[in-house]
Amino acid sequence: MTVLLRTAEELRKLPYDGQRAVVMTMGALHEGHATLIRRARELAGSEGQVLVTVFVNPLQFGANEDLDRYPRTLDADLAIAEEAGADAVFAPYADEVYPGGEPQVRLSAGPMGSRLEGATRPGHFDGMLTVVAKLLHLTAPDIALYGQKDAQQLALIQRMVRDLNFPVEVVGVPTVREADGLALSSRNRYLSEAERRTALSLSTALFAGRERLAAQTALHARAQAAPATKARAQALGALGEARAAADAHAVAQAHTGGPTAVRAAARSVLDDAGRARPPLLLDYLALVDPADFTEIDDTFTGEAVLAVAAKVGTTRLIDNIPLTFGAPV
Repeated sequence: MTVLLRTAEELRKLPYDGQRAVVMTMGALHEGHATLIRRARELAGSEGQVLVTVFVNPLQFGANEDLDRYPRTLDADLAIAEEAGADAVFAPYADEVYPGGEPQVRLSAGPMGSRLEGATRPGHFDGMLTVVAKLLHLTAPDIALYGQKDAQQLALIQRMVRDLNFPVEVVGVPTVREADGLALSSRNRYLSEAERRTALSLSTALFAGRERLAAQTALHARAQAAPATKARAQALGALGEARAAADAHAVAQAHTGGPTAVRAAARSVLDDAGRARPPLLLDYLALVDPADFTEIDDTFTGEAVLAVAAKVGTTRLIDNIPLTFGAPV
């Protein structure tokens, strides 16, 4: 049976053997969180301990954000955590996490924390890192797991752990999606049926960018495999790329799956969604280097993140997918 802990003292007295794996949440658990817990169980093993934290952190909510609206569903959270394999849930009171009230000393997310989500939500990542650091100290895990859906958050936690020498392994777990592609989020419950249809454009746009990259990569590989310019043109034509087939040599020399084309493919979907009813109000579409969340250019090679944030009705949603850009020829 999953144990509910409410104080730091109770947590300190909780015995365990082997490794402790922690999944940090703000509650309102869903299948995405359950996936994190199941992965934590795998990593901790049968002899280890899986601990889930549930704490709605006021420091990471800005003015006019949904702190009061954020769902509190502790009983349901306990049931989900137990079914997924958690040994304990640590759901501290605010004065347990912030015993002196609002902390005067906080962590700074630095330059990366001022980009994308940080630009839209000033101070959000400072508050997030402050509470994550405190919870890492309180729970003292060997492993801490976070969802890749919050890619910038994950990158900042990884950077904090590295820069400040926290003795913990940070593990990112892939985004869990509903059958129609919408990324699981506690905020999805606020969407009306019509708003949900519009909200699907976030994942549709990301997939369009990924498909454009895949098509360009296949086109490039096909062109390179053809031994002569004429054969290249025929190969490209067979792929339905008539314009590219007109100049196979130029295509063969181009960078594989240019970021500009990927952005354009995603942007086209979002532009259409902006004319929907209800409309999608785009905050940002970005294709960034996950090391620092700066925009990449067409010479970039390696791992990247295609990220989007938008509001539908009164609900703000984020999503992202990882992409890999190949080396230029």
